[in-house]
Amino acid sequence: MMIHSLALPPSDAEVDAWLAVLTAAAAADLPQLPPPARVEVAGRLCVTPARGRPVLWAAGGGAGVAALLLFTEEGNTHTAFLDVLTVRPEERRRGVGTALWERVREELLAQGRTSVAAMVDLGGPGQAFAEAMGFENVLPMAWYAQEVPAAGPSAAEPETPGYELLTWHGLVPDAWAPAAAAAHAAMEDAPTGDMDERIQTWTAQRLHTLQQLILDRGGDLSTVAAVTPDGEVAAYTEIVLPDPAGTSAIQYDTVVVPGHRGHGLGRAVKRHMARQAAARHPRLRRIATTVADENGPMRAVNEALGYRRERGLGIFQIKL
Repeated sequence: MMIHSLALPPSDAEVDAWLAVLTAAAAADLPQLPPPARVEVAGRLCVTPARGRPVLWAAGGGAGVAALLLFTEEGNTHTAFLDVLTVRPEERRRGVGTALWERVREELLAQGRTSVAAMVDLGGPGQAFAEAMGFENVLPMAWYAQEVPAAGPSAAEPETPGYELLTWHGLVPDAWAPAAAAAHAAMEDAPTGDMDERIQTWTAQRLHTLQQLILDRGGDLSTVAAVTPDGEVAAYTEIVLPDPAGTSAIQYDTVVVPGHRGHGLGRAVKRHMARQAAARHPRLRRIATTVADENGPMRAVNEALGYRRERGLGIFQIKL
């Protein structure tokens, strides 16, 4: 099996070939979901990630693709993330996936990496392949989804006495960036299982860098925050449309700072976010998010808001 590396950034033809592989695989494995959008795929391939160095491979004849992110962040240069390893359905069980994985593994060893992780849907060919290669599920999770009616969520938003709900589109304003970064640091108590990747220190600059990456890749980002009169961000949630013209969005982090828990702020920011997103994107019909199985409080918030468990997921990791 001929496996070749792709130069960065890849050409338009290479992006189209990559998209064709992902589309064929998604149609077979997740037919209930919208197909991958070209703007998202092109953005991920052509815009350099902020957290590391990407390496791309393609199998001959458009049979499969793989994308590896070698972390360059301090404290994470021992590990990496396998962002994509996908094979066309008709090419499976012919050694394509194994050949791609061998190239990935060679690169990892050459770069001195001692582990690599990947996000894998449970119950499908991805899990079977990952386990056959020696990966283990170190953080069981699930996808949850909420349908967004054309007019937006109809239920009244909960009151948040003592807090104001603010919405920021794109980058968090400079004046709020330090407080928002401090709130992001509260994610440190979120479940991470046995992942080798280490949590990085949040600063205003890091927050803006990661948000700018979403925008540079063609996506649309909004943040809803519950703030206090003295300028603290007590809770926030983020929503991203990888394709602003599409019908699906991904809810990124939702965090309530420990000192402000127990006031319903998680539910409040998520409901306000859904309303704002529906008004800003009239074609939006679906918001999806991931939650670790052991994160009972956030699963309860999601259930109260109408999110349904869609499919199992896991962060799979292998030590090299």
